[in-house]
Amino acid sequence: MTTTEQRQGFTLVKLTGPDLKATFMDLGATLLSLKVRDKTGNWQDVVLGYESLEDYEKHQGYLGTVVGRTANRIRKGQFTLDGRQYQLPVNNGPNCNHGGVKGFSFRKFDVTSFTDDSVTFTIHSPAGEEGYPGTLDAAVTYRLEGPKLVIEYEATTDSQTLVNLTNHTYFNLDGHASSIGSHRLQLASDEFGHVDKDGLFTGTRQKVEGTAFDFRQPRYVREALESGDPQIETATGLDHPFFLTRSQDAARLISDSTGIEMRVSTSLPACQIYSANYLGGQPGKDHLPMNRQTGICIETGYAPDDINIEKENSRTIVKKGEPWKAWTAFEFDTAYESK
Repeated sequence: MTTTEQRQGFTLVKLTGPDLKATFMDLGATLLSLKVRDKTGNWQDVVLGYESLEDYEKHQGYLGTVVGRTANRIRKGQFTLDGRQYQLPVNNGPNCNHGGVKGFSFRKFDVTSFTDDSVTFTIHSPAGEEGYPGTLDAAVTYRLEGPKLVIEYEATTDSQTLVNLTNHTYFNLDGHASSIGSHRLQLASDEFGHVDKDGLFTGTRQKVEGTAFDFRQPRYVREALESGDPQIETATGLDHPFFLTRSQDAARLISDSTGIEMRVSTSLPACQIYSANYLGGQPGKDHLPMNRQTGICIETGYAPDDINIEKENSRTIVKKGEPWKAWTAFEFDTAYESK
């Protein structure tokens, strides 16, 4: 079942199924809440969110938003395409982050269609917006499929440009803002990427074996956060790209407290794992503060700064007449202990 309402100048859309209940907002095509039954049968909201809707405009946390045109950091906000250099806003240290000062996370999408189990948001981005070439039209569809939330992305352009859309939801399967270190994480990844002191992917890839970044088997997140690894210290936690070895069940997140397990599948080749290192106690749901490392983001996409690392071979380049498509699915289960 799908319902819509207007609240405080925003359009809210609710999708309700037997296994999941999800609420979205037009600003940033944001996932505001996602409710899942825990091992006792009670509903738990497994995503962090601000106390009020206006806070999504005020803060830079990107909670639940669609990030674009390009997720993550681009070195100095600069890239070259077709022999021409472009300059994006520098909004994160010396770099451009998450599409610029007013990327997709801070723009209202149109609610263009919905069914009993899905909603589609669209956005029009004119050429030159935030410094990007080409006019871009993008669509994001959220769909409930039983215990699964599927996100489908599509974008088209009238001129060569960059696209690397993702969703920036902060998950906490305990059902509230609490230490994410008590969650277990598994990643189908043999390699992770190094970052510098500004959080920018340097292009250096390292095997996870023998490091704090080896999540090939489920491990408590705190084991990495408390490891003292130089890359953990540089990023003040996890904020690194992991390169995926499979699309199905590429990531798993487990809460021992609620018994909820989340499995992530995607058509995209990497995911940025971010342990909410920069949350600063902002008021969240139930009037609880969202302190650092009280959630975790699994941002599927292409590698950050891919345009400057791979240059003309970057898969973030989209050409006229070649639609960009991708999907990510989050599937929930509370019976993992019996498997």
